[in-house]
Amino acid sequence: MIVTDHKDSLVTVTVYGEFSLADYREFEELVNFKVRFEGEVNLLFDLRQMADFTLDMAWEEIRFARAHSHDFGRIAVLTDSQWVTWSAWLSQIFVEADMQVFRDEREARDWLQA
Repeated sequence: MIVTDHKDSLVTVTVYGEFSLADYREFEELVNFKVRFEGEVNLLFDLRQMADFTLDMAWEEIRFARAHSHDFGRIAVLTDSQWVTWSAWLSQIFVEADMQVFRDEREARDWLQA
């Protein structure tokens, strides 16, 4: 399950439990709308409560990132997991945005607003 929020150019996604393809499609709809009508967006992914993700979601994330490689300014990932940190590092291959991994939400938000 995900909870999304958006204000100005920032889209926030918080994942609880399993991150599924249906969840990712919800995120895609929001980003597509924001990009179409407002331009480049910054993303905050809070993955601290994520238990796992589905393989089809991971594949869709790669496809979506490649299709929108120029639509993101900065991407902040909140996690305590080394595995998620490594996955975020790999995702940098597909997007031109600045991406950083954080453990502290305030630091992530400050970096996104800088």
